[in-house]
Amino acid sequence: MPGNTLYIVVPCYNEEEVLPETARRLGDKLRALMEAGKIDPRSRVLFVNDGSKDKTWEIIQRLHREDGLMCGVDLTRNRGHQNALLAGLMTAKDRADMVISMDADLQDDVDAADAMVDKYLDGVDIVYGVRSSRKKDTFFKRTTAEGFYRMMDLLGAETVFNHADYRLMSKRALEGLAQFTEVNLFLRGIVPMIGYRTDTVEYERGERFAGESKYPLKKMLAFALEGVTSLSVRPLRMITGLGFLVFLISLIMILYNVVRWATGNTVAGWASLACSVWFIGGLILLSLGVIGEYLGKLYLESKDRPRFLIREVLDGETDQKDS
Repeated sequence: MPGNTLYIVVPCYNEEEVLPETARRLGDKLRALMEAGKIDPRSRVLFVNDGSKDKTWEIIQRLHREDGLMCGVDLTRNRGHQNALLAGLMTAKDRADMVISMDADLQDDVDAADAMVDKYLDGVDIVYGVRSSRKKDTFFKRTTAEGFYRMMDLLGAETVFNHADYRLMSKRALEGLAQFTEVNLFLRGIVPMIGYRTDTVEYERGERFAGESKYPLKKMLAFALEGVTSLSVRPLRMITGLGFLVFLISLIMILYNVVRWATGNTVAGWASLACSVWFIGGLILLSLGVIGEYLGKLYLESKDRPRFLIREVLDGETDQKDS
């Protein structure tokens, strides 16, 4: 039977409004799983403060003092959701046998953790939390979200449909994740590349308990672009395909104009000329933009900068500062 120490990793950025309730529900869940004999008493909730500007870290410190199940990691500055999540996963990796990651806003169903743990105890290394439906979403939200996953698959970034970052990973899956050292992180695409035995748990996603969403449409579009360019070169190949297509069209147009000239039917075509110029110009700028995005990522990767720096870790007797 695999080890059963569980850590729940929760990235936090300006979550002072929801954090006390999140800690209460997750603490109750850990105690229930302990009483059922499914997890070890050394299991913990690990909050990761991603450079919050409010009192998030002060609340995490207070929760840690009041309840031994609550732990914390304080990053030196804001590094974004994916890096904060990775910091928590790598901190928990050496302390736990399995780790569940989830957001602090309580939209993910805490009770789905029971089924995740059961599947882990049955030998599954990665369990994805998948939304059972999007009936509660607005038409715009549902359409854009589902379009996001379909676009990711179309452009070559392998993801799990309707899965965000609510998942369970075993220790060996986390050790596999640690070997992916790229700076440009998109965990939803990297985790499926690890392999091992996987499964899913469906759950109904609720409303945010308090506060505002950290992922408006603008950030979701940037997130999608980050995922595609981090995981796939298909956009570059699409540019190559477009180049060949435009080249073939130009050959056809040259042949057409030669025939028109030979038959004495030359007519000034300013409209078609203007459309061609705008089309080719737009295609060139788009191609340069895509190529520039990949070059920018190569530039960042070549610097080999740390993905996160930890100021302090609160974890019982192992509390550390400036680690």
